[in-house]
Amino acid sequence: MTSQLRRVAVFCGSSPGHDPAHSEAAYRLGRDLAERGIGLVYGGGGHGLMERVSQGALDGGGEVIGVIPTRMMAKEWGRQDLTELHVVDDMHVRKAMMAEFSDAFIALPGGLGTLEEIIEMWSWRSIEFNDDPVGFLNWGGFWTPLLEALEALTETGFVRREVFDDLVVAETLDEALVGLEARRGATFSDKARAPLR
Repeated sequence: MTSQLRRVAVFCGSSPGHDPAHSEAAYRLGRDLAERGIGLVYGGGGHGLMERVSQGALDGGGEVIGVIPTRMMAKEWGRQDLTELHVVDDMHVRKAMMAEFSDAFIALPGGLGTLEEIIEMWSWRSIEFNDDPVGFLNWGGFWTPLLEALEALTETGFVRREVFDDLVVAETLDEALVGLEARRGATFSDKARAPLR
């Protein structure tokens, strides 16, 4: 499929996790992005799923932009063989720069860092700090427990239904790209933005 997205930011684990299928899928995703002409923006890491998705994109001849804090680079957590590597002062600058470079965000399996990053991007979109769409690649139901918890927040009135429904949840890259492109440039109505009572 042809995509209108120039670059996608991918958040994922700096460890491989226990299921080898996640590493294999991350590599394929990176390669598939490259073959579609979509640049990869990621956290610049050289381990775990971060290494696999970036290697897949590089092997596919794609653009790979890494953004990593100085402290992580000093611990040799990053990789130097990317199209561009930006070493920044802290995590806040890292996320802001990744957002600046990207047209959309996708979360692959990961831990606390992945969760924090994708939720912040979703929060930014919900308050129109950034209008780039957000999605979860829910391989094997990995994100289902989190999505059920977010659904519960919606049911209790702390997350607006239209904000929850704005999330893209997909099992394949093609499904994710279709959903992300459909939401590009879309904003919530003023009514949807009204404070909850």
